Amino acid sequence: MKQLFVIGHTDLRLFLKHKSAYVWLFAMPLAFVYFMGFAIRGPGDPYNRRPAVLIENQDTNFLGRIFLDELSEQNMQLLNPTNSESAARVIRIPPDFTSNVLAGTQTRVQFLQHDSTAEADAALIELRLVRALIAINGHLLEAATQTNAPGTLTEDSLRAAMDKPNPVNLNAHFAGRKPVPTGFNFSLPGNLVMYLMMNLLIFGGVALATERQEGIIKRIAISPVTRLGLIGGKIYGLMLLGAVQIAFFLAAGKFIFHVNLGANLPAVALTLLVFSWVAGSFGVLVGSVLTAHDRVVGVCVLASLLMGALGGCWWPLEIGPPMLKTISLCLPTGWALQALHQVISFGNGFSAVLKPLAVLFGFGAVANLLAARFFRS
Repeated sequence: MKQLFVIGHTDLRLFLKHKSAYVWLFAMPLAFVYFMGFAIRGPGDPYNRRPAVLIENQDTNFLGRIFLDELSEQNMQLLNPTNSESAARVIRIPPDFTSNVLAGTQTRVQFLQHDSTAEADAALIELRLVRALIAINGHLLEAATQTNAPGTLTEDSLRAAMDKPNPVNLNAHFAGRKPVPTGFNFSLPGNLVMYLMMNLLIFGGVALATERQEGIIKRIAISPVTRLGLIGGKIYGLMLLGAVQIAFFLAAGKFIFHVNLGANLPAVALTLLVFSWVAGSFGVLVGSVLTAHDRVVGVCVLASLLMGALGGCWWPLEIGPPMLKTISLCLPTGWALQALHQVISFGNGFSAVLKPLAVLFGFGAVANLLAARFFRS
């Protein structure tokens, strides 16, 4: 056991001697956390989303304008045709909207599909559109009861009815605690998981391949250390390296990006430490199977990027197809992110990470067994 700790501490000291290591451990992930956090902030509060909807108002009269005001009151983000890229759906107000209403003729507001495939936002837009239609019909009825003369409805009288205090208020909000992870709540765990996997794969694989080429592994093997002790020491050193990166980014998340870790910090830390053990085990496995330095780097970078993308590190799985969610459950990155989102974004307790941790332990055990099987000096 003593040899295991000596090997691990020595490897950590050697890792941190390389100045380039600090770029990949701290600078690059920090930059990606910052830029991705701003890129996927999402519309409004993640607990009460403001989906973007494209408005095509063909009515130039006052009821078209009032209807747009009512849509805004329903917490929708209204876009004009020049800024329609992010719209989930289209609402088209016909040109005869005001004239038909004033004449007592039925008129229809069109709800159309847009190029975007954000089905969840589309359902939310439809719900709020119905609420806006009900509200404006209520205001029309209230304004019409103020006078018995037909055809006397004006913009001033309708707005006066709308401005009256409502004796009944409806407080509607989302139940539960499962918003789509956005902003730094998504970018911090996503980039930390991806760069933990990438760095521990590369550092572990390259270090083992280099030490084998230089004969260091053979010299260690003739010392009083067992095969399992040597493998365990290498994995332990990578776990220490991962712990350094984890501590830095948890501090950055708390004090720079203001990610709400709070009482969930122990669950977050445990999940990341178990994941670093899994990533370190795969790093030793890669270094045991491959011998060429450049081949190790290429395989590790490609594997970590693929696992990051398919595991949900690049975009929220909630907005992806069901197949992507299934694929993520076949990868350690997917399970690690699932656990982190449970405690960071969804506000759940420690019990929510037990299943992901059990699966990660399974990945780690398999990687350890394979590393022991293929390890050679």
